[in-house]
Amino acid sequence: MRGLIVLCALVLVAATAEIVLDGAGGHSPLIPKSPQIAGWLSGIGERLGYRVFLIALLAFTGAYVVMLGLARRISKRWAIVLVGALQLIVFAGPILISTDVFSYIAYARMGVEHALNPYTHGPIAIVHDPVYPYVGKDWKHVATAYGPLYSLLSYPLAPLGLKGAIWGMKLEALLAGCGTLALTWRCARARDINPGGALLAVGANPLWVIYGLGGAHNDLIMTLFMMVAVTLSFAGRDAPATASVLAGALVKATAAALLPFMILSSRKLASVLGALGALVLGALIGYAVFGVHGIDVVAALNRDAAFVSTDSFPTEIAHLVGKPGVFPIDHDLLKGALVLIVAYLLWRTWRGYDWIAASGWTLLAISVTSTWLLPWYTLWSLPLAVIARDRRLLVATLAVQVLFIVHQLAPLLVPVS
Repeated sequence: MRGLIVLCALVLVAATAEIVLDGAGGHSPLIPKSPQIAGWLSGIGERLGYRVFLIALLAFTGAYVVMLGLARRISKRWAIVLVGALQLIVFAGPILISTDVFSYIAYARMGVEHALNPYTHGPIAIVHDPVYPYVGKDWKHVATAYGPLYSLLSYPLAPLGLKGAIWGMKLEALLAGCGTLALTWRCARARDINPGGALLAVGANPLWVIYGLGGAHNDLIMTLFMMVAVTLSFAGRDAPATASVLAGALVKATAAALLPFMILSSRKLASVLGALGALVLGALIGYAVFGVHGIDVVAALNRDAAFVSTDSFPTEIAHLVGKPGVFPIDHDLLKGALVLIVAYLLWRTWRGYDWIAASGWTLLAISVTSTWLLPWYTLWSLPLAVIARDRRLLVATLAVQVLFIVHQLAPLLVPVS
């Protein structure tokens, strides 16, 4: 059994290194156009192609599943070493898969270097800025959808230059991810759940490592605030806990999904006061720095909800039933279904159901009913799922992730010409 564990660990490290080293070679469709930030790795691997990437992703996923099954046999020390190695390998390499990080930098540079409000202008307003050629085509005309707290966190990176800002974003994601993992470990111990297994379930997850951390996504900062809130809640500090949820929502609005369940579970005035205090403070800061557009979360959510991706579950279901895509009526039906799910979970929480599980189910439902599904969205519920008392949440979260990965692996079934 020990030999199988060692083999799986080696597969995880080798698959990650293969993607990073080949990605550093440049000229890959899986590596977004970017300034050269990992030049010391170039020349070691070959150009990263889809087939090699998908084989590495498949190997990674298979080893991850086996490791989860053997988690109780893996020492806590080696779980920490393995997860740490995976994070550092990805951190040392180029940006993977997504161009989002360049949008983050563009919005920061708009505010700091060009005195433009990122909530009223898209990156097209700084077409002569060095970051503009790297911004994804879908976002060049779109104002930021992220909360004012995240905008303020990104502003100090703008004066560092393009490469400095990229490394700053990568470091923010790494630190936020490590913070999330450390708090997941702590919360698992508080609930008498194997902390090593919880750490592996999150930190060795292929979507966490390759897509989330590899793309330096701000979702990791949001999950950090979420887990801070959970940790504070376990300590009985209700007001700071709800304030931390609001802080996460001021990074990315999705974090607010935890708030009603946390308040219903505690049933204390301190929870409400903490949330209201954080909301007022955040709104005042957002309005002072960015004006009314900086706190108009509803408009940003409605705009993003209209986007449709080919990887989303609604799109795939539409294709399975013979429809060419998602229609406006489908958006309304999906919103209605999400409202019913949340209402049911609120009722269950009021009756004593685990609020962490209810929050996780809600985040998972949001990702599944969204027509704009991105792989890192499936990570929202993962840290909560590994510490929830309802183990079905973890099974469902991993099942959704497996379905996403299987969809990505479809090109491997096409014969090589």
